[in-house]
Amino acid sequence: MFNSSAVHKLSLMAPKPQRFRQFAESTMLAAAAKKPRTLTTNAADSEPNTMKDAFSKYASYLNDLVLFRCAQQNEKRERVVKTSRDITMNSKKVIFQVHRISKHNKEEVLEKAEKDLAAVMDQHISRLVKELQGTDFWKLRRAYSPGVQEYVEAATLCNFCKNGTLLDLDEINASLRTLSDSTVEPLQINVLDYLLGIADLTGELMRLAIGRISDGELEFAQKICRFVREIYRELTLIAPKMDDSYDMKTKMDVMLQSVIKVENACFSVHVRGSEYIPFLGSEDTSFSLLGVLDDE
Repeated sequence: MFNSSAVHKLSLMAPKPQRFRQFAESTMLAAAAKKPRTLTTNAADSEPNTMKDAFSKYASYLNDLVLFRCAQQNEKRERVVKTSRDITMNSKKVIFQVHRISKHNKEEVLEKAEKDLAAVMDQHISRLVKELQGTDFWKLRRAYSPGVQEYVEAATLCNFCKNGTLLDLDEINASLRTLSDSTVEPLQINVLDYLLGIADLTGELMRLAIGRISDGELEFAQKICRFVREIYRELTLIAPKMDDSYDMKTKMDVMLQSVIKVENACFSVHVRGSEYIPFLGSEDTSFSLLGVLDDE
């Protein structure tokens, strides 16, 4: 029989593949004999990670924002622009209705104008509110701003002719809240769009004052003059401090022209009224009222 030394020599004399196989088998047996290691966690590690949750929400919001800015945003923007045009067109109809006012039909004209204004709210602004629900409506402000400004102009013109006061922003936004679902943020007109609408209001008041002078309502025209002058004075203090005020600066120049026209008309009647009283209400189209050019 072979002794141990002989066996060891024979093992060394074995081919290399057999020696590698023996080494691998012995290594696997040793690994299997070891107990598996487990990772222990503390109680604090098992608590929710608030920072991780917060960043997960941010990531989800940004992902939704990217999707919104793609095809869906373009389709929504087109619908919002179309709705804004409808609001603009129907608000202008309300303004034209107010300009039919005279000392003989004031109540009738204002009642019809208020009904038309309510129809603009129910049929068109309500559609805009529904279109913007579930989104951050300020992102599409440029798309619907023209319609909102025209609505503000029509609503404030009706209110002035009826009550002699300026309809403020809070009152307009309060009426918009009734159109929104209580579970979502309601559409609210921002200060810039409101002031831009007020700037346009002065031009319509100038036309209204000229019409009232021609109809013999001198006191009403003077009231309009004081009102327009006060609006212009207040906006000259606000406009330089407004963000994104390029449109407002442009409208301030037009507003000043409207104020000057109203003041000149009222001044001419006050100083030289006897020269113009016989022509008030005249149907002679060749007559240039109070020195104001016909194309103005």
